[in-house]
Amino acid sequence: MAAGLTFGGNLRAAIFGISDGLVANTSLIMGVSGALSDARTILIAGTAGLLSGALSMAAGEYVSMRSQRELFEAQIARQRRELETRPQQEIDDLARLYHRRGLPLETACKVSKALSADVKSALETHVREELGLNPEDLGSPIGAAVSSFVSFAIGASVPLVPFLLGTGTRAFAISALLAAIALFLVGVASSRLTGQALVRGGLRLLIVGGGAGVIAYLIGRLMGVTV
Repeated sequence: MAAGLTFGGNLRAAIFGISDGLVANTSLIMGVSGALSDARTILIAGTAGLLSGALSMAAGEYVSMRSQRELFEAQIARQRRELETRPQQEIDDLARLYHRRGLPLETACKVSKALSADVKSALETHVREELGLNPEDLGSPIGAAVSSFVSFAIGASVPLVPFLLGTGTRAFAISALLAAIALFLVGVASSRLTGQALVRGGLRLLIVGGGAGVIAYLIGRLMGVTV
């Protein structure tokens, strides 16, 4: 079950990261394309957007996950000290917890005492039951950072690839088409995870992400004409 939850959480984070990269870089590329027709400039801007966005996501995820892990480690350390300094009170607290969950008080006391007999298993049990944490899976800051970087980069690369292979109106049209298809598919995948209507989710992300791209393109056109 824990492995399944971890996999589901990683998959959800990856889909959201791809969505962020896709929307952000599509808007950037469409905006620059509206202002300029030089494919090299568009390519440079799109690559910069991919790298800066992916690095920003990775740094933010690392700091967030590191802070969360340090908080969890501090809570576990406090639980360890409490088990060392007041073991009977901790056993009683665990028994009351099991009793509130439906076990008869006598049975809850026996279970709590048995689970607290070994020092290592006692800490794991109290951390899981009282804090709701898995001491063996507190999350990896580096893993989260790498995952965020890769998922954002994958999404951001979709509207960029056509400008690596071609130039002009054709590259712009293919970029917009690929972005639209990817937005719909990512929206469908996101809705599948959240249990929402698949087509509605796909259309929602397409409208939001596509709308952002269109607005960026129009602003780019206006700035290009002004300049």
